[in-house]
Amino acid sequence: MEEAVINTSTPAVELEGITKRFPGVVANRDISLAVNQGHVHAIVGENGAGKSTLMKILYGMQRPDEGEIRVNGKAATFRSPGDAIAASIGMVHQHFMLADNLTVLENVVLGSEPRKGGIALDFGAARKKIIQISDSYGLGIDPDATVEDLGVGARQRVEILKVLYRGARILILDEPTAVLVPHEVEELFANLRVLVREGLTIIFISHKLDEVLSVADAITVIRRGTTVASVVPKDVTARQLAELMVGSELPSPETRESTVTDVVALSVRGLTVHSPEGRRIVDAVDFDIRKGEVLGIAGVEGNGQAELVEAIMGMRAADGEIRLGEHDISAWPTLRRREAGIGYIPEDRHRQGLLLEAPLWENRILGHQTRRPNVRGFWINRSGARKDTQRIVEEYDVRTPGIDVDASSLSGGNQQKLIIGREMSGNPVFLIASHPTRGVDVGAQAAIWDHLRAARAAGLAVLLISADLDELIGLSDTLKVILRGRIVADVNPLNVTPEQLGSAMTGAGEAA
Repeated sequence: MEEAVINTSTPAVELEGITKRFPGVVANRDISLAVNQGHVHAIVGENGAGKSTLMKILYGMQRPDEGEIRVNGKAATFRSPGDAIAASIGMVHQHFMLADNLTVLENVVLGSEPRKGGIALDFGAARKKIIQISDSYGLGIDPDATVEDLGVGARQRVEILKVLYRGARILILDEPTAVLVPHEVEELFANLRVLVREGLTIIFISHKLDEVLSVADAITVIRRGTTVASVVPKDVTARQLAELMVGSELPSPETRESTVTDVVALSVRGLTVHSPEGRRIVDAVDFDIRKGEVLGIAGVEGNGQAELVEAIMGMRAADGEIRLGEHDISAWPTLRRREAGIGYIPEDRHRQGLLLEAPLWENRILGHQTRRPNVRGFWINRSGARKDTQRIVEEYDVRTPGIDVDASSLSGGNQQKLIIGREMSGNPVFLIASHPTRGVDVGAQAAIWDHLRAARAAGLAVLLISADLDELIGLSDTLKVILRGRIVADVNPLNVTPEQLGSAMTGAGEAA
């Protein structure tokens, strides 16, 4: 069969007047954009801005209430992903959809198994086609490798190969760099450039603006469900792009007016955590955090920060002394520490912060199940928890159609704002903020910084763990560097640069 000749002056994809409503919320409102053939077209916006809903419409996972889709100049109606695939559209989801115990070949052909004579599976033909695609686009995939033996970057290339195998000429990549380390990001971008040179069109969804500017040919900005700008990378900076996303001037994490008091809220002396093999993961750590103070801990991940946090929370056995105000809490269980006023924003909101399949009001109760307004006597107070959840939603701008939806239905930024609202409730005296803005967009990030600053000004003591060096420098009153489980440097956040701090974190140099 001859391949259809495509007019490259006709956009590969056009969306006109796309609107999608859900109960209580309009996810997309009158969205229009055109994606040119052989381009990387980025779609950026805050978490919850409507990017993923729009791409699910384009991939046939959801039907628009209004509007028209055109592919290569022809009107298209997609009732399922099968219809989109038939129109040469493929989607690589943010969370990989691979079976770990199967080989690459088995994963790629799953659902579109090649037949020989209509009966037997023709794995020979499939292997030949996979190798040909892999070689043509520089993907470097072995069809006989087992997926569980592959790294994250290789798994993503398998996902790309899957959609190419099905004949996709238009690829939707949803947050493709979310789980990649820097060198894997560079490898992915090299692969994308090869695909584009071969005439494929890529729609790239992201909120990592520096990456968007480096890889995209055109950028569409979505804010609160509608398109607000179309720009060319060379004409815009990351800051300008961020301000288009949030609709206002972009705040910085900088906090300079001191609110530090003389009252010690948390004191740690000789805190030591051992691995099961007896190695010191946290090694004789000492520090004090005063009311109204943010103490930042900077370190390359894996140098004891997570274990330090778990020891303070009572989730991990430790030697040494931890005092909360006047009380030695070293032997207290986690629940008693929580009841005494320790708030906890965990590093991984999905594993440690939320019940994803539970409604928001039930998530409000987590970690606070013995305190008002969540309980009355021995019983859960449903009406009290629901009323306070509504307060959190309003005060912390958690964008949701209601408090009865599951936490999984919220964007990452809104999930994080819900957690922060919960942990700020009940007047905590000490807060652990572990990577509080990880994986959230610039708008949610700014809101979270505002909440932390306001709590600090009200006298809260905060332990801040972050991989964002600008965030650490900007928010911290006191800054320490952890390396191999030991505090190796005290840094002045007023005059240290991210480069100096990064150097101190690796042990390569001194910080200011």
